[in-house]
This record gives sequence, structure tokens and C-alpha cells, in this order.
Amino acid sequence: MITILLIILILMLIGAFPAWPHSRNWGYYPSGGLGLILLIVVVLMLLRVF
Repeated sequence: MITILLIILILMLIGAFPAWPHSRNWGYYPSGGLGLILLIVVVLMLLRVF
């Protein structure tokens, strides 16, 4: 379950990266927020909370 969540978060992070025309005006806010969530999930996995 956690692996699927991690894969979905990585795909969302790539999709929100402001390199494509549809997301260029968003700035770094969406990818920064998703990156923070991804970092929290990875830390929780390393601490074996899940």
C-alpha cells in the first residue's frame, strides 16, 4: 500500500513541476508542496511508522 502511495506522489510531483506550458504560471508552489509530502512519507517509511 505504501509503495503505491509513494509512486502516486512521485508521479504527482513530476506532473506539477513547472516545466510544461500548462504549469509554467503556477510557480514552484505545487511541486514544493508535493515534495514536502513525499519527504514526510519517506521519513515515516524509514522510521517504520507505516
